[in-house]
Amino acid sequence: MKLIKFDPIFKSTLWGGKRIASFKGVEVGESHIGESWEISAVEGSVSVVSDGPDKGMNINQVIEKYRDALVGKSVYERYGNGFPLLVKFIDAARDLSIQVHPDDDLARKRHGQSGKTEMWYIVDSAPGASLLLGFSDNITKDEYVSSVADHTIADHLCRYDVKKGDCFFIPAGRIHSIGAGTFLAEIQETSDITYRIYDFNRRDENGKLRQLHTDLAVDAIDYSVRDSYRTEYNPESDRVVKLVNCKHFSSSVLSLTTGHTFDLTDRDSFTVVMVCDGDVKITADEEERTAHRGETILVAAAVEKLILTPLSQEAVVLLSHL
Repeated sequence: MKLIKFDPIFKSTLWGGKRIASFKGVEVGESHIGESWEISAVEGSVSVVSDGPDKGMNINQVIEKYRDALVGKSVYERYGNGFPLLVKFIDAARDLSIQVHPDDDLARKRHGQSGKTEMWYIVDSAPGASLLLGFSDNITKDEYVSSVADHTIADHLCRYDVKKGDCFFIPAGRIHSIGAGTFLAEIQETSDITYRIYDFNRRDENGKLRQLHTDLAVDAIDYSVRDSYRTEYNPESDRVVKLVNCKHFSSSVLSLTTGHTFDLTDRDSFTVVMVCDGDVKITADEEERTAHRGETILVAAAVEKLILTPLSQEAVVLLSHL
């Protein structure tokens, strides 16, 4: 198989909403769905192939079967039967907690896992939606702890209004919070380690305050201040526009009004195609399938010629690889 689709793994959260089901055109029995894990190798939430000859196999088994033909020679040498990315859609009906993720070194030391560098592509947003990202002023570790204790931590963070098409890069260590009304696609390292710093004194369904990791976060946070934390780019139709290129992944956006052909002969990596708007016909060498809005397809590294053809007036896809 050169084009693989997995069953989405829906995550019910305190802050989740109802948009994921309608966005993907599926029925979801659970309420408050905050995340749809499109491709995951996280222990306990491992993706399963949804159709085709490998239906029912999980992603680790599929990688073991196809090896470098699926993920790429260098990727297989580095990660073996594991998959290096966690790919999601996120629906924030309420504000997420203010949080941070450790880098690889700290995460391996503390948890024996990879850290979590990620990026967000805003698929849609409600009027007035915003997010918090990065420090707006220089504070020390002690001042950080004090600001959490006196409920002023948000005052030290940059707030960004968000709209469809915005992009933000969140390297491990950068403090952040997704705001209510934000619907986004997320590409990240395969890790589910989150240090929850501040949760606005909210209580869970049992009336209990959620656990905070303020102390763990102290040494995980990058306290540096930047002029801007927004990823700037110029959107163009029918041209691949690079969004993020880091050591963990490379991601681009492509707005399609006509077919686009990729020569992947020299790419030693899989490609993840997330359909953020419209419908797309995906042709990988001799294999072909249709992907609708909200669907994610894993394109094998062995594919040499990839063609994306919009089946609607316009389609928007997010493309990621190593």
